Amino acid sequence: MSAFETLLQRVRACRSCAATLPHGPRPVLQACPEARILIASQAPGRRVHASGVPFADVSGDRLREWMGIDRQQFYDPTAVATLPMGFCFPGPGRAGALPPRPECAPQWRAALLERLPLVQLTLLVGAHAQRYHLATQPDSVTAAVRAWRDGWPAVVPLPHPSPRNRAWLVRNPWFGAEVLPQLRRRVAEVLQSNAEARR
Repeated sequence: MSAFETLLQRVRACRSCAATLPHGPRPVLQACPEARILIASQAPGRRVHASGVPFADVSGDRLREWMGIDRQQFYDPTAVATLPMGFCFPGPGRAGALPPRPECAPQWRAALLERLPLVQLTLLVGAHAQRYHLATQPDSVTAAVRAWRDGWPAVVPLPHPSPRNRAWLVRNPWFGAEVLPQLRRRVAEVLQSNAEARR
């Protein structure tokens, strides 16, 4: 077993927050040292907690549509890594899920990220991932996404693809008109380079 596989085993066996998780611990992530795209998201929701599969919900359907890829490409760990800020479902809140548990990222994130040396594109999904990864702290998700060109072509901030954000998408039509076509082209470019490297 490789050092990376051992690390993944340790993450998946983590019970650090067990006492604070109303549905119990079930770390959900996808990672492989060969991955070229990193999705830095928030935390699994109730459906993902039940399935143990990242983005196996309506949010995932929309994210895959934004990226222009199918489920087979999305769930290929040699192409796409999914590392939420919190690996376990934090429980329901008043407006969706609670924030990711704060213990998770300091415990695991740096060790996992340093073992993903081939990542060419990082998608920062939602405020928690954006605050962690962006050097300049945005005032809001909208501000972060509006500044998407700042990190291009390596880093792209995105709103959360949850159906709860439908109103945001209506208020910000520039996202679909300007950001998504460029994002799809960049994702296709990175996946093509990944396929060529594996031949």
